[in-house]
Amino acid sequence: METITARTNEKIKYAALLASSSSKRAEYGEFFLEGARLCSDAAQTGISVVRAFFTKDALTKYESYIAVIREKCDECYTVSADVAGKLSDTGSSQGVFCICKVRDTEGVSLKRNGRYIALENVQDPSNLGAVCRSCEALGIDGVIVSGGCDVYNPKALRAAMGSSLRINLITADNLPVFIKKANGAGMLTLASVPSSDARDIRSFDFKDGAIICVGNEGNGLTEETKSVCSSTVTIPMEGRAESLNASVAAAILAWELKR
Repeated sequence: METITARTNEKIKYAALLASSSSKRAEYGEFFLEGARLCSDAAQTGISVVRAFFTKDALTKYESYIAVIREKCDECYTVSADVAGKLSDTGSSQGVFCICKVRDTEGVSLKRNGRYIALENVQDPSNLGAVCRSCEALGIDGVIVSGGCDVYNPKALRAAMGSSLRINLITADNLPVFIKKANGAGMLTLASVPSSDARDIRSFDFKDGAIICVGNEGNGLTEETKSVCSSTVTIPMEGRAESLNASVAAAILAWELKR
């Protein structure tokens, strides 16, 4: 393998650009991934690995993970510790990095009786990743993402622990329009709100599926999205807490969808 020692190398600069810029990820259709297990998992899942970088220490320490990556990727490089420092977004890098193709979600569509969590303008990448992880673990049919954080944000990818590379992801440019179409197809659509006026999540029967919408961390769902949903729904709370963290709320709602 060729060794890269310069932080100004064009391949390294491109990798760093993908790691830092959502707009560039969208423009080039590629994203940056860090971590031995995460990169290996992407390769095993069927994600197209375009380019990979490993430190010399990583080649020994994470030999089994790297073997999987190298089997799927023809363009692999070793990098110096200094270059790895430029690429890493973590305090203790494992020295394993990949550039991957963004998944093609054009063919992903809603199942008539599917169970989905929709996220509107969720800003915290850790919340987004945690939602994907919970939804995969609970067997939710997919996560609909509208606005907010990019699912390929490095922090979101780490928080998802690979789930966002496996679960069905659907992008909705305009959630109210998307919900209207789902309503037209006969799906139950619910807006989750921290309000005692909304129906208790436990009062619904989800045998025929549903979409439950979760809003922004600070402002919740937009009024437009709430107005087009079939009903509003809430998670009963005690004490003086006014609301739940977005990822926690989504996990509870996902559990009720499958219960």
